[in-house]
Amino acid sequence: MTAEEKRLKENSTKKVPLEQWGPYLSERQWGTVREDYSANGDAWNYFPFHHASSRAYRWGEDGLCGISDFFGNLCFSVTLWNGKDTILKERLFGVGNSDGNHGEDVKELYYYLDNLPTHFYMQMLYKYPQQAFPYEQIIAENKKRSKFEPEYEILDTGIFDNNEYFDVLVTYAKLNKKDIGIKIEITNRFSKAAPITVLPTIWFFNRWQSKITDEKPVIKTINRPGVVKAMHERLGNYYFYYPETNLQLFTENETNTEKLFGIPNATPFVKDAFHDAIIHNKNKVLFSGQKSGTKFAPVYEYMIQPGETKVLYLRISSTLLQHNPFGYNFEELFINRKEEADEFYNNILPKNISTELKNIQRQALAGLLWSKQFYYYDVERWLQESDGITALSWQRTHGRNSEWQHLKNQDIILMPDKWEYPWYAAWDLAFHCVSMALVDINFAKHQLTLIMREWYMKPDGQLPAYEWHFSDVNPPVQAWSALQIYNIEKEKNGKGDIRFLKKVFNKLIINFTWWINRKDPQGNNMFEGGFLGLDNIGVFNRSIQINNQAQLEQADGTSWMGMYALNLMDIAIEIAMQDDAFEDSATKFFEHFILIAEALNQLGMWNEEDEFYYDKLGLAGGETIQLRIQSIVGLTSLFAVSVIDKKVLKKLQDFDKRISWYKQYRLKNNKFWPNEEKTDQDKILISLLPKDRLVGLLKHLLSETEFLSDGGIRALSKYHEKNPYSVTIDGVLYSIQYDPGDSTSDFFGGNSNWRGPVWMPINYLIIKSIQKFGEFYDGSLKVEYPTGSGKFIELTEVADELEKRVIRLFTLNEKNEIKLYGKYNWFYQQPENRHLLQFYEYFHGDTGHGLGASHQTGWTSLIAQLIFERAQLKGEIFNSKIDE
Repeated sequence: MTAEEKRLKENSTKKVPLEQWGPYLSERQWGTVREDYSANGDAWNYFPFHHASSRAYRWGEDGLCGISDFFGNLCFSVTLWNGKDTILKERLFGVGNSDGNHGEDVKELYYYLDNLPTHFYMQMLYKYPQQAFPYEQIIAENKKRSKFEPEYEILDTGIFDNNEYFDVLVTYAKLNKKDIGIKIEITNRFSKAAPITVLPTIWFFNRWQSKITDEKPVIKTINRPGVVKAMHERLGNYYFYYPETNLQLFTENETNTEKLFGIPNATPFVKDAFHDAIIHNKNKVLFSGQKSGTKFAPVYEYMIQPGETKVLYLRISSTLLQHNPFGYNFEELFINRKEEADEFYNNILPKNISTELKNIQRQALAGLLWSKQFYYYDVERWLQESDGITALSWQRTHGRNSEWQHLKNQDIILMPDKWEYPWYAAWDLAFHCVSMALVDINFAKHQLTLIMREWYMKPDGQLPAYEWHFSDVNPPVQAWSALQIYNIEKEKNGKGDIRFLKKVFNKLIINFTWWINRKDPQGNNMFEGGFLGLDNIGVFNRSIQINNQAQLEQADGTSWMGMYALNLMDIAIEIAMQDDAFEDSATKFFEHFILIAEALNQLGMWNEEDEFYYDKLGLAGGETIQLRIQSIVGLTSLFAVSVIDKKVLKKLQDFDKRISWYKQYRLKNNKFWPNEEKTDQDKILISLLPKDRLVGLLKHLLSETEFLSDGGIRALSKYHEKNPYSVTIDGVLYSIQYDPGDSTSDFFGGNSNWRGPVWMPINYLIIKSIQKFGEFYDGSLKVEYPTGSGKFIELTEVADELEKRVIRLFTLNEKNEIKLYGKYNWFYQQPENRHLLQFYEYFHGDTGHGLGASHQTGWTSLIAQLIFERAQLKGEIFNSKIDE
C-alpha cells in the first residue's frame, strides 16, 4: 500500500472523506448567482470582474492557484504584478456572458499539472504576460465579434508571440494535514530580463459582514520576523511563514465603498489597498506599518534574467515552529511528496500504455482533483437578506430559486470548471464521480450521495440542477453513475459496497417518483423534461412551452427514463443477491421499463423511413408533428441496455417467475416485448431497442457524413449541414442546422453548443452501451464501420474504434500536433509547453478543436477512465497514436 493509499484509508473512516486543506478556493466568485442581489437577476453585471478586487464577497472567495480550508475561512493564493498592469493579478480574467460573443469564457493560460486525492502534493502552472495584460482589448474584440465568428482568445492578442511571459509554477506539499509547504517558481521565458512583484497573500473570508461569526478573525504580527498568526474562532490558529522582506502589507477584506459606490470608507484599510500601495505607491507606509488585519501579504520584487528561475518558499502551519521553517530539508518535502504521487499513480493506473497516455490520464485526474471547491449557498438567507448595497425587492424574494429555500449548501463539491462553471450541476457531478472513482472511491461515493441529501434534494424529490435555475431538469444519470462506481470498486477490490447501493437506491426511488408524477403529464410513459442538459439541441427552446395547447413529448426524456428504470432494476438485482427484500423492487422497475420501452417504440417517436427516434409535438386539434432532427435526442435510446446472466435468475426465483409470466402475457396479447435471449449463452438482453432498430440507428451513428467524426460522435448529424430542418408552428418558422463549432444561438446563455460538436460524456455513454450490446451478441452481430465502407465488424470492435477516435483528440498526430489545440498548436510545440494539456467542454465536430470551457475536468476527465478501461480490455501495450 502506497503512502497516499494509507492516507485515503484513514480518510475513509471519516464521515466526510476529505482533507481539511485542499484546492477548495474558487477561481471565480464574481458573476455568480450567489453574489447577485439585483432585482432583475443580472448576476454578470451586478458583480462584474472590475468589482472583484475592491468588493468583499458574501458567499465565498476566489484567487489564483489558491487553497483554503474546507469551510473556506482561511485562504491563500498568489498575487503578481508585472510592473505594467493597472491592477494586480489576483484572479483569473475572463469575459462575462454579455461581453463574450459565445458567452462567458476565461481568457488566461493555466494548467493543472498534478494532484493527489488528499492534496499532500499539488501543482499548477500559470503563464503571466510581461506586457500589460490586454483586458480592454479582449473585451472590445469579443464584443465586436458576431456569433458566427470564433472567440477572441488570449493567444490571438499576440502577447505570447515572442515568449514574453513568466511561467509561474505553484507547488504545494504537506508535511502533515495542518502543515502545508508552498513553493513558487517563476521562470522568465523571454530573451530579456524582466521585473515581477510577487505577493503571496493570505486572508479570511468575510463572514462577519453577514454576522455569521461571533468574533471577527484576525491576522497579526508576533514578536518574530517572517511569520504572522491567523486566528479564527472556528478554524483555530494558523501561522504563515515567509522569507523576511523589507515590505509586508496588512489590510481588511472589506469593500471599498468609496471607489465603487461613492460612499466614504470608514477606514483606508479596504480589500484593494495592496493595488494602491504597489501600483500607485499610495498609503504604502500606512499599510506596511499596520500590525494586523484580515488580509496580509509580504512583498518580493525580482528582476529575472532570461531563462532564469526564482524560487520562493512559504509555509502555512497550525504549529508555532521554534526552528527555521525552511530548513535544510524543506526542498526534500517537495521531492518526497512528488515521489509519493508518482508511486500512487504508477500503482493505480495502467502500466501497459505509453508515456503520452499516462500524461493525459495524470493531467485529467489532476484537473478533476483541482476542481474541488467550497460551495456555500443558503437560499433562504440569500433571499431574505440584503447585501447592504441593494435593498430587498419583491422581484428577488419571489424570483430565482425562491422555491428552493430548504437548500443550504456548505460543502466541498466537484465543479464542472472552477472558472466557467464554479457551481455544481446535477448531471455533470454524476460523471465526475465516475472518474473520481479511479483515484478516490470513497470521495466519489460521498459526492454522489451528497446531492441526494435533504439539504439538496427538494422535499418532493427533485434534485437541484444548478444555481442559475435549480428547478431546471438534468438527465437522471445518478443511478447509472452509482452502478459505475460500484463496479469500479468491485473490480478493484473483489467486493462491491452494497450499503452504498442501498443508500443511493432509497433516495433515487423518491426522485424517480418525482419524474413519474411531474414529467409524464399524459400518464402514457412518454416524458418531457425541457432542455435536459442539451442546451440548444432542439429546433426551439424545449424548456419553454410554445403555446398553451402544445405538448412536447421527448424521445430523450423517455429514453433517459427507460435508462433510469433499468439502472434501478440493476441496482435492486445487485442488492437482492444479498438481501432478498429488494427482489420485488427489481420486478417493479423491470415492468416499468417495459412500459416505457413500449411507449418509445409504439407511440409515434420511431420513424420507420428514417430509422430514427424523434421528439413528438402535439398541437391543438390533435395534430402531431414529429420533429425530424437527427441528434443525440434520438441516440439516447442506446443508453438503456442491460444484460442479465441467467445464474442471477436462478437465485432470484420470484423475479424470474414474474419476468416469465409478464413475457407470456404480453406476447399472448400482442403487446410490445423488447427482450432477447441467447440460449447458448444463458444471458438476457434488456434494451429499449429491438435488434433491427439498433442496426438502423448504428447506420446513422457510424456514418462519417452524419454522426461519426474523427474525434468521436457529434451531437447533431452533419446531414443537417446541407439539409437544415425547419418547422412552422403558429405562423412562426423555427430552423436548425449543423453547427460544429461555437454556439450561434442564444439558448441558455449561448456559451455551449449541442448542434454538432463532440461531447465527452455522451461519447462515453455511447461507447459503454455499444460494449454492453457487444457483450450480449458476442460476435453474432456485425455492422458496417464506417457506414458505406463495406467493412463489417463486431460491436465490441465498434466500441474500440470509437474509443480510439476520442482518445486521438488528445494525442500527437503525424504532424506533431494535438487535434484539440487547432490553430494554437504553434504555442504547444514549444519545448516548455509540449506536455501541457487542456480539457475542453466540447470539441469541434469537424476539426476536433477544443471549445467552450477550457478546464472542464469536469466531465472531460472521463478521458482518463476511457484510457484505463481500454488498457484493461486490450491487455497489451498500445501506442500513443492509437491507430493499430
